Amino acid sequence: MSETNASANDYPLSEVPMSARRGIWSTTLVLLGFTFFTATMFAGGKIGTAFDFKTLLSVIMVGNLLLGLYAALLGYIAYRSGLNSVLMGRFCFGEVGSKLSDLVLGFTQIGWYAWGTATAAVVLGKFLGLPEGIVLLLMVIFGFGFCATAYIGYRGLEILSYVAVPAMCGLLALSMWVATRKIGGLEGLLAIQPVNTMEYSTALTLVFGTFVSGATQATNWTRFARTGRVAILASLAGFFIGNGLMVLIGAYGAIVYQQPDVVEVLLLQGFSLAAIAMLMLNLWSTQDNTIYNFAVAGCNLVRTDRRRTVTLVGAAIGTLLAVLGMYDLLVPYLIILGTIIPPIGGVIAADFFYRHRGRYPLLATVHLPKFNWVGLAAYGLGVLAAFFSPWLAPLVGVGTAALGYVMLCGLVGARLSVVARAEA
Repeated sequence: MSETNASANDYPLSEVPMSARRGIWSTTLVLLGFTFFTATMFAGGKIGTAFDFKTLLSVIMVGNLLLGLYAALLGYIAYRSGLNSVLMGRFCFGEVGSKLSDLVLGFTQIGWYAWGTATAAVVLGKFLGLPEGIVLLLMVIFGFGFCATAYIGYRGLEILSYVAVPAMCGLLALSMWVATRKIGGLEGLLAIQPVNTMEYSTALTLVFGTFVSGATQATNWTRFARTGRVAILASLAGFFIGNGLMVLIGAYGAIVYQQPDVVEVLLLQGFSLAAIAMLMLNLWSTQDNTIYNFAVAGCNLVRTDRRRTVTLVGAAIGTLLAVLGMYDLLVPYLIILGTIIPPIGGVIAADFFYRHRGRYPLLATVHLPKFNWVGLAAYGLGVLAAFFSPWLAPLVGVGTAALGYVMLCGLVGARLSVVARAEA
């Protein structure tokens, strides 16, 4: 693949060179655009009525700090290697074995894309009183429209984030100010008593697990980070602050208006046009990141550098699923994926720091085995541990997969299975 073509397609099959790296504001705004997601607010809504306000803040801070640290760890690896999670998967799982992570990560994003496309069309249809046929047409329009910035690449995501993130922050601040006045200020918030019950550990699991699949794939943008500091700080900003704000907004809505969705809250507050603007900005800034994730996973799956073509194919699949109604089946689908995705990050971290001592060789200079059975076995252990864990399942999956990888490497005496090719 020529350097020009690789650059135009955002290096889907190779390391991002230092000449293409970005600074702190660019990386942070792209990640904030990704984590500013309506669906995350529903997690906040579930915990908002189960705790007093001080405990609620504790849950949000601890859960999102764990999520931010997980994203920052993978972000640092992405900066050091210039690779995203699916390309790292070649080292962790083998040339053929890595297709497992491609499928898991890629089709997770298609499910989210179908949900977001359907949500945008359905909510706008209800707001404008549109017939079902027009709503279906809107799904097609949004399905292909949302992918426009992802088609351009990192630069397209960056431009949208520069517009969407400040606008959304302003709308969210306005909504929270109005909600705080309605509830009686800080005194009113502190006086609230929970009306539901939930274990603290269950709440942490909910907060951490809501967007851990996104954190695993945030390497698609942190690999563009200019320094390790940029990768770490941007990851913390996106997943500790950005995702934490979404959970807090959802909790606020549930407490004050019995409604965790900020769009519905804005409508209740009388900001109809702002609600529609928030819906479009919120979904678009996440949808383009989502389909971009699918594209890079798809490129690695079929070993093609035609990222833009794969982006359009993914948008078509997501749109079709939205029209066919997979939107209604998404919740159980995502619960399962929240169990099977995080262990991938655990294997990546162990492989990079333990087996490769913090430095991957260049992909173009190595011959990798078809299967890395140690990585695949460690991943399986992580999934099983997460599935049966009664406490913070995603984090248990990550830790078990990482520890299992290290122990299995020691047990079988595994050495680095990459062999440098002789230079031409």
